[in-house]
Amino acid sequence: MKYSNLRRILFMRFFVDTANVEDIRKANDMGIICGVTTNPSLIAKEGRDFKEVIKEITDIVDGPISGEVKATTTDAKGMIEEGREIAAIHPNMVVKIPMTPEGLKACRQLSSEGINVNMTLIFSANQALLAARAGAAYVSPFLGRLDDISTCGTDVVATIAEMFDVAEIDTQIISASDRNPMHVTECALAAADIATVPYKVILQMTKHPLTDAGIKKFQEDYIAVFGE
Repeated sequence: MKYSNLRRILFMRFFVDTANVEDIRKANDMGIICGVTTNPSLIAKEGRDFKEVIKEITDIVDGPISGEVKATTTDAKGMIEEGREIAAIHPNMVVKIPMTPEGLKACRQLSSEGINVNMTLIFSANQALLAARAGAAYVSPFLGRLDDISTCGTDVVATIAEMFDVAEIDTQIISASDRNPMHVTECALAAADIATVPYKVILQMTKHPLTDAGIKKFQEDYIAVFGE
């Protein structure tokens, strides 16, 4: 696979994909995340009030925080109204809207009002292109779900990146549904601007058996000479 944009590769950033405040706090304490993404399923999993959770997150992370319109809201008017409410919670809020014709209408209106929009549930380069042209600040292709249907998600990310480069589109690519460390490596090479990953994947990325073996050997050598 050919990758044309070294700027994207060299500067890929990390968001944490969760609504669990404690996981967000732990990831933020590592100093490696600069934003948060949530969705209705993640909020529902926590069993808490949406606005309450979002406000707590804004106190922890100083960066873009994506909050999604209700899953049951399918018309542009409703998405616009909810989007305005989400944006009013905090200056760092980004409104997540699903990739539908009505979602594109809502994206166009909200972006014209200066509200950042993250178009989610992207599964093709054409969907990403439409979202960008509607004014989306971010597009979120879902790697894991594409892999589930035997489609290479990273190829889709790479195609989006190349299209955006050719057309000089500033919309940022968030690689979503990253389920393992290999996904993160692949989306970095595919020129995603951002990888949004669960906290457990961040922990997996810190691990390597040779690191553990090295620490154990250093400890044994230290104790042999200096004692505990």
